[in-house]
Amino acid sequence: MRDGSNRTPDEPGQQPPAGLSDGEPGAVHVIVGTESTRIVLSGEVDADLGPELQEATAEAEQVGLPIEVDAHHVTFMDSSGVAFLARLSIRSQHRVKLLRVPPTVRFLLEVTRIGELLDVVEGDDDRSFQPVGETDTTS
Repeated sequence: MRDGSNRTPDEPGQQPPAGLSDGEPGAVHVIVGTESTRIVLSGEVDADLGPELQEATAEAEQVGLPIEVDAHHVTFMDSSGVAFLARLSIRSQHRVKLLRVPPTVRFLLEVTRIGELLDVVEGDDDRSFQPVGETDTTS
């Protein structure tokens, strides 16, 4: 049952109420560095991102370097994201670092206890990460 204030966003000319947008679609990017592989997550990390998360896991595992996961831009995470972090921590030869963790992700780490399998790093010095093929210009 709908009333005049309960309109669906797919009606012509209608936008969802402020603060109730569909959210930012999730994205995952793998950046291979000289000393580590960084996986950058953003937006909604959910089942829709499953194939990309599997691919990122396989790529990071194949490279064999220590893995860092930058979660700074994650706006939502469900069990798919938690499973991804667990899978990374189990498959990696090194302890996985989780960088710049937003409160929503931190809550999941505590509730599921997955945080015990990862090194949660409060901040991140971007200068410490050097993508392959780039030269250090900070010296």
